[in-house]
Amino acid sequence: MNKYKIVSLVLAIALLGTLARLVWVSHSHPTSVSPVKADRMVVLENILSRKSVRSFMEKEVSREQLDTLVRAAMAAPTGRDMRPWKFIILDDREVMDSLAVRLPYAKMLQEAPAAILVCGDMQVTDAQGKPSGNWAFDCSAASENLLLMAEAMGLGAVWTGVYPYEDRLQTVKEALGLPEHIIPLNLIPVGYPKGETNPKDKYNSDNISYNTWSSMR
Repeated sequence: MNKYKIVSLVLAIALLGTLARLVWVSHSHPTSVSPVKADRMVVLENILSRKSVRSFMEKEVSREQLDTLVRAAMAAPTGRDMRPWKFIILDDREVMDSLAVRLPYAKMLQEAPAAILVCGDMQVTDAQGKPSGNWAFDCSAASENLLLMAEAMGLGAVWTGVYPYEDRLQTVKEALGLPEHIIPLNLIPVGYPKGETNPKDKYNSDNISYNTWSSMR
């Protein structure tokens, strides 16, 4: 065996030894390395891609899809785990057209095949019998989950405000027969987007400071 072959053999043995050690480390210490997984970046991409969609195709959204949106909404954080939310799914054309006429910022209901009303339930109370003082925050978090899920499913959606405007509250309560203890926060039309709507880049480093306000620009 010549000198070149001996050197090659030694290098091959050394390489095999290194690979074997790496395999052993990965199995015995699985958390020693935590690379950013591709699916985590998909989450960020979905968040940054979300946009308000106000024009919809004439294409049905199934009740299964709508249930998925509500399931995502109910996974939102909620103060003291009170979950003070209720959801009304709308897919009745007559009801939606009526609301489109009566609500000033929900005209797109006439195009949307469905919508979801996010409400706070004032009868949900804590151990002391007090209603949630955070219902609007909790329902807002649920609404954002819903909007992000719609984006992930290839659907479009837009938040149209109901609360705290008295005229809109009254309109929605009358149209849908809501009891007194149910307060509608928003109405979210849902459907397949018509045309293209580009997301807005809202990041602004001027709105960030570290540790104290003094570093704010």
